[in-house]
Amino acid sequence: MFKLIDNPFKPSHRSDGCGCPETSTVRPFKDCRLRDLRLHASVVTSLLRIGIALTYGLAWFPTYAYEGGRREQVDGGIHQPQLTKAPALLKFVEAEFPKEALEAGAADSVTLTVTIDITGTVSDARVKTPTGHGFDAAALKAVRQFVFSPAEVDGLPASIQIEYVYHFVKKAPSDAVAAGPPTASPLAHLRGRLVARGSRNRVPAATVRCGNQPDAPEAVSNEKGQFDLKTSPGLCAVHVTANNFEPFSALETLASDETLEIVYYLLPKSIGFETVVRGDKDKKEVVRRTLTRQELQKVPGSFGDPLRVLQDLPGVARSPFDIGQLVIRGAEPYQSLTFLDGIEIPLVYHFLGGPSVVNSEFLDHIDFYPGGFGAHYGRAIGGVVDVTTRKAKPDTWHGSAKVDFIDASLFLQAPLSEGVSVAAAVRRSYIDAFIPLFLPKASGGGTLQILPRYWDYQVKLDGAPKLDSSGATQSYGVMAFGSDDVLTVVATGGGRNRDVNLGTHTLFHRVKADWTYRKGNFSSVFTPYLGYDLNSLTLGTSFFNADTYTLAARQDFALEISRRWKIRAGADIFFQHNLGHAQFPAQADVQYPSFPGASPQAEPVKVDIPVNSFDGAAYLESDFQVGKLTVTPGLRGSYARIAGQDRGAADPRLWLRYPLSPRTVVKGSLGLYTQPPAALDMLPVPYGYPALIHEKAFQSSLGVEQKISDVVHFDVTGFFNRRYDNIISPGLYPGGGAPRNLYANIGLGRSYGVEVLLKHEVTKRFFGWLAYTLSRSETRASNSGQPYTPFRYDETYILAVIGSYRIGGGWEIGARFRYVTGRPVTPLTHPFDRYDADSNNFSGSYGPDNSSRLKAFEQLDLRLDKSFLFQSVTLNIYLDVQNVYNRQNVEFTLHDYRYRQSTSIPGIPFLPNL
Repeated sequence: MFKLIDNPFKPSHRSDGCGCPETSTVRPFKDCRLRDLRLHASVVTSLLRIGIALTYGLAWFPTYAYEGGRREQVDGGIHQPQLTKAPALLKFVEAEFPKEALEAGAADSVTLTVTIDITGTVSDARVKTPTGHGFDAAALKAVRQFVFSPAEVDGLPASIQIEYVYHFVKKAPSDAVAAGPPTASPLAHLRGRLVARGSRNRVPAATVRCGNQPDAPEAVSNEKGQFDLKTSPGLCAVHVTANNFEPFSALETLASDETLEIVYYLLPKSIGFETVVRGDKDKKEVVRRTLTRQELQKVPGSFGDPLRVLQDLPGVARSPFDIGQLVIRGAEPYQSLTFLDGIEIPLVYHFLGGPSVVNSEFLDHIDFYPGGFGAHYGRAIGGVVDVTTRKAKPDTWHGSAKVDFIDASLFLQAPLSEGVSVAAAVRRSYIDAFIPLFLPKASGGGTLQILPRYWDYQVKLDGAPKLDSSGATQSYGVMAFGSDDVLTVVATGGGRNRDVNLGTHTLFHRVKADWTYRKGNFSSVFTPYLGYDLNSLTLGTSFFNADTYTLAARQDFALEISRRWKIRAGADIFFQHNLGHAQFPAQADVQYPSFPGASPQAEPVKVDIPVNSFDGAAYLESDFQVGKLTVTPGLRGSYARIAGQDRGAADPRLWLRYPLSPRTVVKGSLGLYTQPPAALDMLPVPYGYPALIHEKAFQSSLGVEQKISDVVHFDVTGFFNRRYDNIISPGLYPGGGAPRNLYANIGLGRSYGVEVLLKHEVTKRFFGWLAYTLSRSETRASNSGQPYTPFRYDETYILAVIGSYRIGGGWEIGARFRYVTGRPVTPLTHPFDRYDADSNNFSGSYGPDNSSRLKAFEQLDLRLDKSFLFQSVTLNIYLDVQNVYNRQNVEFTLHDYRYRQSTSIPGIPFLPNL
């Protein structure tokens, strides 16, 4: 059963003995719903220095943002179902005027909450504000007999709820004699359109009245905001009431037999947030955290980028410099996947933790699963992020633009024809033109150039659902999107032995379609897609390029057999053609024998290798409700053929959910998760290892949800994950020995802990949450004989406190505070030089792996927003300040070449963004 927001609309019928029905205002129900490149140490160090340079270079850039459009401030961030067909009253029943009211000479109005089912029958009616004198019982008796035509929401039949005002007016005396036959008087028409100020959104289901008397003429706006009011000529005191809008009044002069065309702009009550109380969507996962766009764009420290907020949720470790790596419950970043509308994308953020690759205006909501996700998802042993895009508005043109010193973006959406709408976005950076102005000149006359740039685009076409003759509804959509990142570093002169030339290029494109079919309790979604990926790395004369072409599709079915039994099933397949091109120095001990002394000048090796991979999977899940207990068993099976090698996997999973009370739920899960090796990792030795198998993880969790109020809830979850057959580099040949493979399935890992989330949902004034994680993540090699050591991103305590408050007058203020235990490091244990004559290098003596830690991370961020609402445009200006008290958080420690001196590399300093 869905819960709905309160509706101040006052549609009415009058019981005056005439039985004249009038249209009522409706309110729809709202659905809630090549592996990491293992670079040489010199490459990693170079990239680190680039990140530091960019961080300090950009720290001087003030930015100014213009945020057109109002959806992020009005609708709470989630797709709002559109009323595409309002119910019409087919059968009106006049209420009997109560005798006690007649005796008392009383007349009154009764406000009722009326629920209309998908057949148009009144399934429930309740008095909202009791009035007495027998009016309540009389109104209930009459309204429960009403019959409406079925309503449609987003083109589909739907149950809706309306607020209905039944006016009781005393009848004229029965013995009254009419003076004569009524004479027809000419009428005037007030015809117009209701539009939301600041966004140009149409306002449906609003009541327009000419006067405030109980019998005043009135009309209700349709889904396009249009209304047509018939009234007597002369002065008309117009009064408009609409949900979440301020009352509107105007005085119009209407002439007889004429039509006045008008547009009224209504002021939203909440320029900031909207009060939305939603019912729970069917939920089987133990932990699924859903964030709305309204929350995502207002979090301090995120600069309005939605996907960056994921790092403030329980179970997510903080990565160095906040560069955007998703380290979820102790898994490597590549072991967690990101999906956009159900299809996998290779990249979440632009380079070095820049903005996400999807324009925030395209986002509807984000579902985050830190573990225990359903059989619908596969090929991941960490967590899953599923980004859902929103449909374009079908009413009229909308758009937003943003310009600052880093990039510029444009978003547009518009109707193409009846039932067809399109949305498009594009973004391009130009920081490559500004960074050289802030870089220091290298000593000795050298030069340093860091030239990063990125762009992305999204285009989406949506068709409204169509009802066919069989009673089924069908809809379609097509979307193309992509992202491109280039980073070039050139250092010349300055006493260097040779020039430094480093470049990376990451590119991807996706084209997808979707076809949705629904009939009764059955639904089907088919999603085919094409993709192209490019990954390129250049270091001096060495380079690596990987081109990947993807052809894939997925099919999902759902069937509700009964209220206690639901089935979900589907399949997804993809074929990839990989082309690898590389040139690099020959590997010592593999392609030539090594010898003591200075490094030899080996001939470069050139490699051009095509490799194909196929992966097909099918899944089945079923929800069984036994009493209060919901049991969901699931199974995902897959077959893969990678680089000529056959691999298979079967992943059984189980979820349990039991409500102890209407506000308390106990939940648990356990299951097996597998991830296939990358195709290029299975190349012949020395470039890969053809015997690689699936990486595996056993995941288990147990938790409790406690609903404190309609908008505040508490969630605590304990988890234990064991990963095995992990691919690590380098690996030993089976049986041990000195020769090494590039990769091997000899990695073990385990993580366990408790996650706590206390969340206040988006309301009219406030949203926020407290996220806390207490965990331990450890790894080791299965054939090393060594004990477990802390994972490189293990962080024992992770705390994030976030809140945003709407002051009023378009002002909002928010804060974010984070405290994170320092990451593990391996300590240097000697203060003297150690020279290795064989390699002609100095080296350090280290203690046990990851046995020490950096200092704890601590940071406070603040954000101040001001919205200016104009007739058709909204302007938003914000000041977002990171690291308010300039905490010197250590991200890395570097040593000089003789290991005598060490330098701490700090993270982001005090960084304002206007």
